[in-house]
Amino acid sequence: MTAAELFDPWSREFVARPYPAYAWLREHEPVSWFEPSRQYLVSRHEDVNALLRDRRLGRSYLHVFSHAEMDRPEPPAYQEPFWHLNNNGMLDREPPDHTRLRRLVSQAFTPRRVEALRPVVQRLADGLVDAFVKNGGGDLIAEVAEPLPVTVIAELLGIPEADRHNLRPWSAAMCGMYELNPSREAADAAVRASEEFSDYLRALARARKADPQDDLVSALAAVDGLSEDELIGTCVLLLNAGHEATVNVTGNGWWALLRNPDQLELLRANRDLLPGAIEELMRYDTPLQMFERWVLEDIEVHGVPIPRGSEVALLFGSANHDPAVFGDPERLDLRRKENPHISFGAGIHYCLGAPLARIELAASFGAMLDKAPGLRLAQEPEWKPGYVIRGLERLEVSL
Repeated sequence: MTAAELFDPWSREFVARPYPAYAWLREHEPVSWFEPSRQYLVSRHEDVNALLRDRRLGRSYLHVFSHAEMDRPEPPAYQEPFWHLNNNGMLDREPPDHTRLRRLVSQAFTPRRVEALRPVVQRLADGLVDAFVKNGGGDLIAEVAEPLPVTVIAELLGIPEADRHNLRPWSAAMCGMYELNPSREAADAAVRASEEFSDYLRALARARKADPQDDLVSALAAVDGLSEDELIGTCVLLLNAGHEATVNVTGNGWWALLRNPDQLELLRANRDLLPGAIEELMRYDTPLQMFERWVLEDIEVHGVPIPRGSEVALLFGSANHDPAVFGDPERLDLRRKENPHISFGAGIHYCLGAPLARIELAASFGAMLDKAPGLRLAQEPEWKPGYVIRGLERLEVSL
């Protein structure tokens, strides 16, 4: 058996059940060369956690090397709008640029601003769940999981209500580029979304600079040292990172609870378990299965030399099921005491929006537990084809 035989991220069967393959990788090949994506797969928690913090690796290499120096091709010219937008967000920047950007954005995206959203998030979650209950159930993802984080981020940014219908399609199209070996069709869709989203945000930022409102776009527009392109890249990152993961934690989490009715009943009986339950649901079915890093100087992991210019694929889903860290990792355990999952990453790129995501998840799960105590599965769900950002197509439930 080899990693290439077990690891098949383009297979729906693998996407539905990646965890047996991860167990084999952790035991037999904790660092594995995967030829189809030309990456080194890293599957153990200790290694993933360490490499996320290792400054010999980076989300980008363009701060120190050209594409040619890393023996990498230039991106196709037609993809330039996507990469220009992507590279102006802090996620794909490295110090000193990343340090500067995160500091500047933190001046506007403050803990106080996030905490002030708590009653807004609760009101939105209650409204969505009330409508869902009134309709007798349906697709929990389309009717609750997706609208909540998109609406929250739209409120945060100050996107007018009439324009919000564009956000989810733009984000979904852009996120298609983060899958392994995206198709030309996916790339074209991402480029179109990047152009449309950039044009929209540029106009909005200029309007807010001239006439500031009480929203994050206005606050970012007032930050000295933040360029217009960086402001736009930041807003797009907040939308894409801030809602894709939350949608999938909600869908994957409810599916996990419905497959483990003893744990669901435990949570229904003891709402004090909810904060820990959210952490366990993020660990149990990780919404972002893989995070990539470029190797900026030669390293060695478990005796495997990984040369400069390589790309490592850090398997978050595998790390979160590592028995060296989590007792009985294949069991959903809402009472789990020690839970150092890495679903939000680690190191300098740790998710800036993690506190907001936790507020949204607590509001959403809490409202559903309160208002839909008889929630049950109506139809076996199917997983979306995407592996990196992993979630369900639909989750049909009845009440």
